Amino acid sequence: MVSIAGQPLAHSHVQPLPDGGVLLVGARCRWRNGTAESNAAVYDADGELQREGVLGDGIADVQTTPSGEIWVSYFDEGVYGNFGWGEADSPAPIGSPGLIRFRPDLDIAWRYPYDGEFGAISDCYALNVAGEEAWAYYYTDFPIVRIRATAVAGWSTEVRGAHALVVADDQVVLVGGYGEDRRRLVAGSIQGEAFSVDRPARLVMPNGRPVPRTATVLGRGSELHVVVGRAGSSWASKISLHDERPRGDTATRSDHPLCLETMLSMVLSQRARSVAWK
Repeated sequence: MVSIAGQPLAHSHVQPLPDGGVLLVGARCRWRNGTAESNAAVYDADGELQREGVLGDGIADVQTTPSGEIWVSYFDEGVYGNFGWGEADSPAPIGSPGLIRFRPDLDIAWRYPYDGEFGAISDCYALNVAGEEAWAYYYTDFPIVRIRATAVAGWSTEVRGAHALVVADDQVVLVGGYGEDRRRLVAGSIQGEAFSVDRPARLVMPNGRPVPRTATVLGRGSELHVVVGRAGSSWASKISLHDERPRGDTATRSDHPLCLETMLSMVLSQRARSVAWK
């Protein structure tokens, strides 16, 4: 635990750093009076401020790597401008590429290309950092892309509106969608140039009720994290695509690497998880 006193950032993302410190990033950042607000702060393991920086406005997600690099994704206001960015007398939004990798010193190391093969990012709906590589899924065409160093690979999808993704080797699960598909899961594999869909499923509570709209759902590597909180109480669950496969009569499709209906109900009952895939 790192105790931080009096930090001013609102709507913060928090991420671990390899030396035991933490990174705090505020989602919003104003440009006013000819300068930008600082919205990133690095604290050491004792909670002492080490440095501050500007990562831009409209931040959707922040995820760090084992080496301390920082991946930042942006929603549409961060891409196209708001809060003073992108006006006639102000600079272009920092987040205009939609996805940026920052160095540990908070300087930019790499930007997603505007003219890349898989189209520009208007709104990065999902980010997943696994080791030193990043995966993203974004509006408007909703491809799945993987970035290794500066090399970008991508796969087209027909899945619209997902807000999280989980990856394990060539297996991918897209979580969420528009409207009634808010807790949909679509599992499949990346083959050739496209995302090959296996079948959809739903993310539900243990009693079968919908996951609350206020829940935080995000992917890191092969793990899907679900956090539900309210005043005075909260709980969290983690589901891994690498968990043990079900066996016996319940494993009606256990030969498939992502047998959602059987695999995760078995995993949850064995390991006392709080969320089920159904």
